[in-house]
Amino acid sequence: MSQDGRSAPRQQRHSQLNDILWRAFKRAPDSAVKELVGLTREEGKRPDGVTVPDTYADSHIANTATTVAGAAADKAASTKKTKYRQLANSYVFVLVTIETGGPWNHLAVELTQELSRRITAITDDPRETGFLFQRLSVALQRGSAVSFRSTFTTE
Repeated sequence: MSQDGRSAPRQQRHSQLNDILWRAFKRAPDSAVKELVGLTREEGKRPDGVTVPDTYADSHIANTATTVAGAAADKAASTKKTKYRQLANSYVFVLVTIETGGPWNHLAVELTQELSRRITAITDDPRETGFLFQRLSVALQRGSAVSFRSTFTTE
């Protein structure tokens, strides 16, 4: 977290997205545990959840401005895959990255579609896919707005 406290809104956005996915897993006919006890990487840190790279950050702008939509999400997914490669040996590990500008990596889309399909099988409501994508998209937009607003100084 930065010393001026501006990272807090980003953490809230990540937590909100993780919570929406966790609740979707709970509604699907699969058991879900938010954070498994003892699930740590080699250095003793817990894995993070949804990753939200900034579409417009200096580190991504060259790719996001010149390549296909989702370049920052794909780059973040690749980095995350390397970071958690040891966990993938023991667990089903799905990379979920959604850019601040909106694009999702393909695995995030596939996971959301699969969760929605399973929820639809229980509820018999074909709108579940749209609902889940909307909840995640609105959480991203709200979190990004709060994060953006926190960059302004009050004098």
